[in-house]
Amino acid sequence: MGDDIGWARGAAVQLRANGERAVLVGHDGVTEREVDPRRLPLGLELTDALHEWARVASAVSRSTPNATEAAGTVVTRRGLQLAGRVAASMGVPVGYLDPLSGQELVVEPPEVARRSRPAHPPEPVPWLTGLTVSAASLAVLLITVVTLAATLAETNVLLAVGSNVVVTTGLLPSVWLVRRQPIWRWVALGVAAALVLAWVALPFIVL
Repeated sequence: MGDDIGWARGAAVQLRANGERAVLVGHDGVTEREVDPRRLPLGLELTDALHEWARVASAVSRSTPNATEAAGTVVTRRGLQLAGRVAASMGVPVGYLDPLSGQELVVEPPEVARRSRPAHPPEPVPWLTGLTVSAASLAVLLITVVTLAATLAETNVLLAVGSNVVVTTGLLPSVWLVRRQPIWRWVALGVAAALVLAWVALPFIVL
């Protein structure tokens, strides 16, 4: 993918339509990580609008060429509008991959949001509050994952390993995308630490 992906030109994530679902895709330099927008703090109204756009784009792509040409502009305009709302919500540039034409664009967050960051010296990092949130997230997830693995290990060791794999692969994309968000980064830190500890504890559970 290299230089062809939208975020290679400055976007942090890219908005795509995967069938009838809208997805946000990030790239860590090695692999792509695809996340359902509902798993990010974007708000119910915006996530529903994203999936509705994907369904419309899928329907248009299956229609006749004349209908596609007429509706394609509407799909593109709506997709760019939604990409702009995602950029405003996350505070980062968002790439847009048009599901009909394949064209890639980058939508910047609003100027007001961009100016507000360098206007004043950065606020002190809320270590106490943030680490408290991280500790709470770690405790809740670790207890949940370890309990699930221990329960499944009584039936079959492979089920316990599989549960860790499913939980880890399900949460890592979301952790990666919100790792720089002011509040959610503390939750991401706790979740990441819990996943690491869950794997460390797994041999003691299954043996």
